[in-house]
Amino acid sequence: MKIELVEVFGVAVPLVGAFSTSYQSTHEQRSAVVRITADDGTVGLGNVDPVPGYSEESIEETLLALSNVFAPALIGTDAENLHKRIDQMNRLAPRLYDAKAAIEMACCDLSARARGVSVTTLLGGAVRDRLKFNAWIGILPPDEAASEALAWKNRGFESAKVKVGNDINADFARLYAIRQAVGSAFKLRIDANAGYDVETSISLARRLEPLNLELFEQPVPANDLEGMARVRRSCPFLPIMADESVVDHASLIAVIRAQAADLVKVKPMKQGGLLVTRRMLATAEAAGISCVLGHGFGLGVNTMAEIMLGASAPNVIEGLECVGPLKTVDDIVTDKLDLSKGWLDLPDGPGLGVELDETRVRRYGFFNFKEVSK
Repeated sequence: MKIELVEVFGVAVPLVGAFSTSYQSTHEQRSAVVRITADDGTVGLGNVDPVPGYSEESIEETLLALSNVFAPALIGTDAENLHKRIDQMNRLAPRLYDAKAAIEMACCDLSARARGVSVTTLLGGAVRDRLKFNAWIGILPPDEAASEALAWKNRGFESAKVKVGNDINADFARLYAIRQAVGSAFKLRIDANAGYDVETSISLARRLEPLNLELFEQPVPANDLEGMARVRRSCPFLPIMADESVVDHASLIAVIRAQAADLVKVKPMKQGGLLVTRRMLATAEAAGISCVLGHGFGLGVNTMAEIMLGASAPNVIEGLECVGPLKTVDDIVTDKLDLSKGWLDLPDGPGLGVELDETRVRRYGFFNFKEVSK
């Protein structure tokens, strides 16, 4: 199945209010969408949602890489040979993981559609048929954060991630108010987005020990594996998760060797595609490390890809973090995913099981590119 057409769209979809992390506050999600069409008419979709301060690429860099580097080279190649397409893209550019992920995701979708199966089946099959999701709470005042957490719990969610950063006193007040509101059984994760140094991270973790948290995500800068290992050794009561520290396979192995984390966070967008991420999940599993999966601001295509990947991996813990459809006012797929109850039965495809809505793509579009076979 030869690739005949590659289309690249940039879209800016409004968020439900503002979302704040230690990196930024934003009111919209600017994303890249790829549609690949094979010579028999089969279509595959890919989508990545770069986040400033977190992603290696800006949305502009991703769109230019897709249009100028990858799309022209893909015309006439075999969309179903995912190994060759990954190798081809790696030879064209050493990193650009977000852009590569969008292409590889579209090829996975196309390949699965051509066979009439879901992407989960393409990845080896489902180990779970119902997926639970993790709620997401930004850097808010204690009363607002507690009210939001209780609302998530009342909807049916069983866990939530809470953003921390800038001030551990404010962090403690926020987490204490949330724990009082939701009770002891509700699982709470915290994420510093690499915003603290080692000593501050240890101080925060010790203060929060009575609140019985599920995990502490990326407490220190991404390249400080020794520091993260120190936090882990100093706070055995609170599992430490690496996120920004894990980009490619080599960085995952470095985290494992440094004994810097109890868990690692992965997502196809950051790692460069579904197959690459699946291999990294297997490496973590072999090392006895559990994983959290999901990008919090993904649109419908990327979200469904993460759902199907998460369903195929036994060491991905409950509470997927691919909850972008809960944060966006709208989407670019025909049927916006409904994650409002905190769980979703695994769709059975074909492909990713979602279709692009042309009207919405035009409504939110700010970039449009087409590369066709000559």
